[in-house]
Amino acid sequence: MLRFASLLALWGAGSFVSAVSSQDDCPATGASIIAHSGDPVGKEQVYNGINMYVTGNTSDTGVLYLTDVYGIQLLENKLLADSFGRAGYLTVAPDMFNGTPAAADINVPTPGFNAQGFIEDHAPNVTDPILATAIDFMRTELKVKKIVATGYCFGGRYAFRLLAEGKGASVGFAAHPSFLEDGEISAITGPASIAAADGDQMTPPERRTQVEALLLNTTHPYSYSLYGGVSHGFGVRANISDPKQKFGKEEAFFQAIRWFNAWA
Repeated sequence: MLRFASLLALWGAGSFVSAVSSQDDCPATGASIIAHSGDPVGKEQVYNGINMYVTGNTSDTGVLYLTDVYGIQLLENKLLADSFGRAGYLTVAPDMFNGTPAAADINVPTPGFNAQGFIEDHAPNVTDPILATAIDFMRTELKVKKIVATGYCFGGRYAFRLLAEGKGASVGFAAHPSFLEDGEISAITGPASIAAADGDQMTPPERRTQVEALLLNTTHPYSYSLYGGVSHGFGVRANISDPKQKFGKEEAFFQAIRWFNAWA
C-alpha cells in the first residue's frame, strides 16, 4: 500500500510538472538557459566574513545554492548558479568551506586526502551558521522576501535541514544528497524534491525506498525523480559528452526550476 501511494504521489507530481512546463509558465524550457562552459557572470561579495557568489537580477524569491564539496571554487557550480539566475531567481551561493573545498572526491579513496576528516570538519555545527549568515544576507542586503534552497551532494542534505521549522527556506530541492538523515527528512515543513541517480552508491535502491516513504509521511508536497545512466554528482559534474548524463543534468535543473515555480 505504501509503495502504491508513493507511486501515486510521484505520478501526480510528474503530471503537474508537465502542466506547468509551457513557455508562459516557465522561462526555463530550453537547454540554452543552462551554461555548461564559459565564464561565470556573477560576482563575489563578503558578508559577515562569509564569501558569497551572487548572480541574477533582483527577485522577490531568491535561490540559496548549496554546493557539493568542491564549493563555489568549482566552475560548474558557478555556471549552474548562473543558470538559476537566468531562470529569473536572484541566486546566492555561499562559500561553505571558507576557501578550502575538498581536494578530491570524498567517495573515491585518494592518497593524501582524508575524506572522513573533511566531512567531520564541516559537520552541521560548522555549516549551519554559515547558511544562517547567507540567509541573513539575502533578507537584509538583497531584500529577498522568500528563500528556496537547491543543494547538490554535500549541499543536498542542507537543503533539507533548511526546510525545518524556522531555518529559513520554504521550498527545497536536492540532487543526489549525501548523508541525509531520516530525522532531517521528517522535520521538513515545506515542499521537497529530489533528483536521484540510479548509479549512486551512496543511495542504493533500498535507501531510495526508505527516503520515498519518509517523504510520503511528511504530508508535504514532494517529488522523487530517478535518472538512469548517471551516477553521484550528475546534477553538477555530469560529462555532457555523454547524452544520458547531459540529459540528466539538464532535466534535474528543470525539475528544480519547475518545483520552485510551482511551490514558492
